[in-house]
Amino acid sequence: MVNNQTPSTWKFKLSFLFTIGIAFLIWEGNRYLLFTLRSYFDWFNKPVRKIVVLVLAISFYTIPISALMLVIWYKIFNNGIVNWDLLYTTTLVIMISVLFITHIYETVFLVREAENEKLKKEQLERARAEAELEALKNQIDPHFIFNSLNTLSHLIEKEPAKAKKFNDNLADVYRYILQNKVRELVLLHEEILFLTDYFSLLKIRFEQAVQLQINIDPALFDLYLIPPISLQILVENAIKHNEFSDALPLVITIEMQNDELIIHNQVRKKVLRKTSSRIGLNNLGERYRLTTSKEISVSESASDFTVSLPILKIA
Repeated sequence: MVNNQTPSTWKFKLSFLFTIGIAFLIWEGNRYLLFTLRSYFDWFNKPVRKIVVLVLAISFYTIPISALMLVIWYKIFNNGIVNWDLLYTTTLVIMISVLFITHIYETVFLVREAENEKLKKEQLERARAEAELEALKNQIDPHFIFNSLNTLSHLIEKEPAKAKKFNDNLADVYRYILQNKVRELVLLHEEILFLTDYFSLLKIRFEQAVQLQINIDPALFDLYLIPPISLQILVENAIKHNEFSDALPLVITIEMQNDELIIHNQVRKKVLRKTSSRIGLNNLGERYRLTTSKEISVSESASDFTVSLPILKIA
């Protein structure tokens, strides 16, 4: 377009600046179109529609503006003589260039948008998991308190001396629940101590009718982590669903096999007034899944009930 002009002349310089202005106008106009259309069309949900709209919008803007500005350029800098063949070729080159740059621009945006969507999804999943975990933790308190108050009410009526001792021990047990409620994992050592304190409450009421056997090497207690208040739920579950007496005590055993705690008791099913909701066991399973990404295993037969709890070894 400027082959016949001398680069040193003011006319050449002005014509060159004019073409830069054309490029600026086309760039800013298409940029405005891209950002405007971005709020109406989503690459992820309607990709084909967005491509069609983008191509049409760019074409209907770029081609007329390019042709008009080039005609003006000819009128000002080429004595009004328009080289229509060169104008068509230049407009086509501009259009192809705009499509190419738009493709790069949208590809970069799409990659960044995909990364942002992935990050948002991960954040939402984490927030959901944390909310679920908090809700499950909050279920522990009323469940535990309800059963403890029932026991205390029974003892106050039948054996006041035991009721006082039970109340003192209950305070220690509940202190552990409050201190560890916000923690996702505790040392196995802490959980075993808590279970021992909790079981002392059961011994006050049931005496020799309930027995706890922990067959684990104490040297391993500080090498593993476990979600808090896990073992207590299983012991409470065994007490709730089984018949027992001094003559036929309920024996609950805890062993360790292959980085799993095996909690076992014999089954002598108690006749309940209403069907159990299994809220304690379901709560434990959900907390385990959310906290450790591991599943607990429950095995039940007519004579035995066994739960396997995966525990995390400290590296």
